[in-house]
Amino acid sequence: MEKTVTVFCKNNGEQRQVPVGATLAEVYELMNLHIAHGPMSVRVNNKVEGLKFRVYHPKNVEFLDITTPSGLRAYTRTLFFVLCKAAHDLYPGCHVTIDIPVSNGYFVDLRMPEEGVTVSLEVAGRIRRRMQEIIAQGLPIHRHEVTTEDAIRLFEERGAASKVKLLKSQGSLYTVYYDIDGYVDYFYGSMLSNTSQLYLFGLEKYFDGLLLRIPSREHPDELGEMTHQDKMFGIFKEHHHWQRILGLRTIGDLNSAVGYGMSSVLINVSEALQEKKIARIADDIAKRKEVRIVLLAGPSSSGKTTTCKRLCIQLLTNGIKPVSISLDDYFVDRERTPRDAKGDYDYEHLHALNIELLNQHLEALFRGEEVELPRYDFQTGVSTPSGKKMRLGPNEILVAEGIHALNPELTAHVPEEQKYRVYASALTTILLDDHNYIPTTDNRLLRRIIRDHKYRGVSAQQTIRRWPSVRAGENRWIFPYQEQADAMFNTAMLFELAVIREQAIPLLEQVPENCVEHAEAYRLLKFLHYFKPIPDSDIPPTSLLREFLGGSSFKY
Repeated sequence: MEKTVTVFCKNNGEQRQVPVGATLAEVYELMNLHIAHGPMSVRVNNKVEGLKFRVYHPKNVEFLDITTPSGLRAYTRTLFFVLCKAAHDLYPGCHVTIDIPVSNGYFVDLRMPEEGVTVSLEVAGRIRRRMQEIIAQGLPIHRHEVTTEDAIRLFEERGAASKVKLLKSQGSLYTVYYDIDGYVDYFYGSMLSNTSQLYLFGLEKYFDGLLLRIPSREHPDELGEMTHQDKMFGIFKEHHHWQRILGLRTIGDLNSAVGYGMSSVLINVSEALQEKKIARIADDIAKRKEVRIVLLAGPSSSGKTTTCKRLCIQLLTNGIKPVSISLDDYFVDRERTPRDAKGDYDYEHLHALNIELLNQHLEALFRGEEVELPRYDFQTGVSTPSGKKMRLGPNEILVAEGIHALNPELTAHVPEEQKYRVYASALTTILLDDHNYIPTTDNRLLRRIIRDHKYRGVSAQQTIRRWPSVRAGENRWIFPYQEQADAMFNTAMLFELAVIREQAIPLLEQVPENCVEHAEAYRLLKFLHYFKPIPDSDIPPTSLLREFLGGSSFKY
């Protein structure tokens, strides 16, 4: 008699007996589920696994489609794999780097083996057609678990230097790698089980490389809308230039530098580069004599507040006195606040702010008149006059920071020449290895987990639970306006994740295994263990990281 094991499926609420050792792909068929485009990954006892994971003990499972973050990540990783195989099939010896998330896709830096050969429309078309052939063949994706020593030898033979350096720096006993028809690669996280599961993608020439496009999470039968993000792309390129100078392109490079005792040098250089960038922004503002207000925006945990404070100091060195106004004081009364789809007050909505009053005050201040600022009482939800009067002096400039600062509707009555817009975000530019980029959102989420715990008494579980809502607000109210900025500022540090891991790991370990947030906590924990730790003792008190870690010389 065949031995069975109990599996409960959250998708349909059913419990089934399945053969011991059955794969999750087989469990999916036994559950008689019908997910559009099929499952991409599976949450198993609140840990995400691939469809080839085998069931030997009782499990709770939830099959995840492409509209979930985990499902989309598995789909995207598999696309990376197929792209790398296609490029190497056509151009043996080429070097592929999956680099920058931009324009609702991923920038691919492709270095051809022949001297002087560059990426052309023809090259992009050939690789795209080869990818389509690999997908149409329905090739199985095999998962292999071997000793790390064997994995290192395997990748050394294939000249995959970034993977070798990463694996050598880990100290792990075993390593998982994948292969498609003999082409092997290493990827962080679960993969699809067959190339035929890749039903939609785009590949085209983009600047001096390629742009790999993926399905939209909201409309998975369509590719994500291609948006122009030339300024964002330029910031990434600028940081890559400095990384090449420092010799820090991947986590393997970073771990080697830490091992050689170079942490203090990395910290000092990174801090100096950030301060130099802020100083240049202040210099640019000072040159524009007509500017009366600086508007600074950025997504959650991007370090807007510290960026604003450091920018104000640099404005003072230019003979300009910055005067800050808080957009939070311009909230409308709670009863007038827009509501979201669930009927809750939506404080991230643009019209949660009294835009008309703000513009009246700005116009009056720029005419040299005095205004009385409002004060919003968060306890009662009522806006009242504060009694605080303000008038702009001849060498004074307003500075306003908030998520809506770049939205043109916020300052619609202010002439364009009087505004200077700054966009701040934590754009992670260091790679895990050549084929594994680090999502910028992971960096910000880890910052927020630490800050919420330290200053707001909020657990990592609560922060992870709220994160999708935060991201939805950013997609609606912040990201559409980022390219309108006069200046972009990257608040992420090359060494940052090696520092914040020490505070983040204990908080992530407290997320209970019996909640769905455990899957994300577990993923982040695994990711943080790639980094050799750097103590925060060398981080200066003016560092932007101190906004999250504590110990800042700025008052918040």
